[in-house]
Amino acid sequence: MKSLFALLTLLFLSLGIQAQKVTLQDVAQGTYRAQNIYGLKPMLDGEHYTQISSDHKRIVKYSFKTGKEVEAIFDVTKARDCNFKTFDDYILSPDEKLILIQTETKPIYRHSFTAVYYIYNVKNNTLEPLSNNGPQQVPLFSPDGNQIAFVRNNNIFLVKLLFGNSESQVTKDGEYNKVLNGIPDWVYEEEFSFNRAFDFSADSKMIAYIRFDESQVPMFSFPWYKGMAPAKEDYTTYPGKYEYKYPKAGETNSTVTVHTYDIKSHVTRQMDLPLDKDGYIPRIKFTSDPEKLAIMTLNRHQNRFDLYLANPRSATCKVAIRDEAEQYIKEQEYGSIAFYPNHIVLMSERDGYNHLYLYTIAGNLVRQITKGNFEVTDFLGYDEANGTTYYASNEGSPLRTAIYKIDSKGKKTKLSTKEGTNNALFSKNFAYFINTYSSKDTPTEITLNDSKGRELVTLLDNKQLKSQLTHLNMPTKEFFTFKTSQGVELNGWMMKPANFDPNKKYPVIMHQYSGPGSQQVLDKWGIGSFGDGGMFEAYMCDKGYIMVCVDGRGTGGRGAAFEKCTYLFLGVKESEDQVETARYLGTLPYVDGSRIGIWGWSFGGYNTLMSMSDGSGAFKAGVAIAAPSDWRFYDTVYTERFMRTPKENGDGYNAGSAISRASKLQGKLLLIHGTADDNVHYQNAAEYSEALVQANKQFDMQVYTNRNHSIFGGNTRNHLMNRVANFFLENL
Repeated sequence: MKSLFALLTLLFLSLGIQAQKVTLQDVAQGTYRAQNIYGLKPMLDGEHYTQISSDHKRIVKYSFKTGKEVEAIFDVTKARDCNFKTFDDYILSPDEKLILIQTETKPIYRHSFTAVYYIYNVKNNTLEPLSNNGPQQVPLFSPDGNQIAFVRNNNIFLVKLLFGNSESQVTKDGEYNKVLNGIPDWVYEEEFSFNRAFDFSADSKMIAYIRFDESQVPMFSFPWYKGMAPAKEDYTTYPGKYEYKYPKAGETNSTVTVHTYDIKSHVTRQMDLPLDKDGYIPRIKFTSDPEKLAIMTLNRHQNRFDLYLANPRSATCKVAIRDEAEQYIKEQEYGSIAFYPNHIVLMSERDGYNHLYLYTIAGNLVRQITKGNFEVTDFLGYDEANGTTYYASNEGSPLRTAIYKIDSKGKKTKLSTKEGTNNALFSKNFAYFINTYSSKDTPTEITLNDSKGRELVTLLDNKQLKSQLTHLNMPTKEFFTFKTSQGVELNGWMMKPANFDPNKKYPVIMHQYSGPGSQQVLDKWGIGSFGDGGMFEAYMCDKGYIMVCVDGRGTGGRGAAFEKCTYLFLGVKESEDQVETARYLGTLPYVDGSRIGIWGWSFGGYNTLMSMSDGSGAFKAGVAIAAPSDWRFYDTVYTERFMRTPKENGDGYNAGSAISRASKLQGKLLLIHGTADDNVHYQNAAEYSEALVQANKQFDMQVYTNRNHSIFGGNTRNHLMNRVANFFLENL
């Protein structure tokens, strides 16, 4: 790819043609964003999969063998009694005879949303509302396909399809900001990454759910203004406010309990779960045995994971699996757990790296499936019939992932063939898989493959984008490693201007996230601060900057010791490593060490503040977007996972407070935040900016009205990108 760019550049010059330049408007609008395929769902027969058409009017059935369209199993232009023109998503019933069509989707938080659902009968081509009593959340088919449960206004409802879609109410005590049934509260949703907290038993006779009592959780509020794009007309003259329960580090969490509801007798039972008073329940799931409900729990420190098997009728609970860690249990352990008729597959870092373990359904360890000094990045499936496990791992390099299968005797086969980043979706019978591949120089390519890894057909090659790239003034992308003064080897990427001159001295802008377990230095097309192949970097390179990113200590892909060395002192080692990076870059002959900038979003913004305030003066300018400024302001689950509580770890909280370092800030700073950030509250920017004022530190600040943690809407993202770019242009 590098050679191709070089040849095309020479060709353009010889013909007197100038390469096109990336604009910030291009970046904000995604002009050069790689295409992808979304909503792929394998079908029961193992030979087909479904996908939403690009115009969101059809659900199309495709062949796994050929990749060709077989038929449309839903079409808004042909379905009877269809009163909508497009739809947002869909859910297939267990027997695939019915489809829930999702419309009028309205986001709540990161994972949650309400929508209006319709039941579509594939055979009869008929469409009818799931409910006429208001929008729904997280609908779920029963295993026999005859019932659908959903949540509305914090209560669970049940629709019986064999009884004229009769709707009944399962719970009745749900109340906003007090009690939630079957859906998680804010902090569970955000930090445990799920939006449905109920499940059907395998025989479709019972529903189990988590009840969240958040009545004692402290309230947080932020103002709403009229704003624009969209305008909130209700607040034209006087601002309003949004209130919700948000537990900050050390504060009270929701009280959580697990209940079962007998659909026939209408009896509700509370499970006799020996949970710590301040413990967590991040997942529940029925196994294939209707008498076994899996309840996953964590203690408040999140370093002890217990998997209970509960009897939904007797309410008794028995520990089947326990896993403990010196620091904390990662979310992958309970987020990727899979239950089969006779087995459980579990991820664990117990040997120092993230690997897969096979248990009996009763909780007895059968064997460790994968071993070695590498990380399993994704569990893709287990074929119980022959004992073969499918997974993705970074064996060979923490920068790259490949697809593997391993049999019951430990024989491993690599299924993906291209070096870079590979992700796979397998058919139900594991006869085929859809592989999504990219590298730093190759936009997303999606292929259909057989069980041996052979490519059968290309579904997406991003040919148009590849052609566009040849006409752009794109930077060169390079990976590099270096050792810090403490002897720690760190990985990074660097983008140099297309017309790079090794005899010149260039200013450098470093971008990083640096949060626990994160990775930005990866051989994938998503390289770059906005995950778009480095288009923002291309713009800045064209302005004469070298763009750099380094994953410091605490980031992922390199084992538990490297990732968890920041435990109890978030921000200290992470900022040291960014300063070390700046010092290393300053030794390179083509870098102007007096003109190095740094920026980041969220944890990356926080680490920007920490890195600019260590007293070294390594950075001439920096931008911190939506940044936490003191971990006492952030939520319980995330913060305490890495820091424990402020009462237990006052020294760690003080050491990791950007506010406490405010008087040591060196370099020009731009502070950016949205006033409606429900995640990292505007409070962080307000308190930090006040600390700078009192320390007599001058700084720039940009506030975005009514914008959340993502800071987008209308022209907002374009404005933000221009603000960041212009700040560096003016100050470096």
